[in-house]
Amino acid sequence: MAQDMHGWLAGFAAEIGVTAPTQEELDTLLELAGVAAHASERAAAPLTCWLAARAGLDPAAALAVGKRLAGQHKAGDG
Repeated sequence: MAQDMHGWLAGFAAEIGVTAPTQEELDTLLELAGVAAHASERAAAPLTCWLAARAGLDPAAALAVGKRLAGQHKAGDG
């Protein structure tokens, strides 16, 4: 039987030695994925999140960059 998202994330995080995202981080990452998917194509969503993690950005900083690139707000709007 398939796990729900939270169960999957908790198990995957434990397996790779990190903590699962908080609800706030999860919401922000899902918003970032939505920005990427709507500004480009669906495949950009997970890859954008991966790039943000690879760069060491926290979810809020990554979302700000994504929104800026997508033209959703001006630089400095936070």
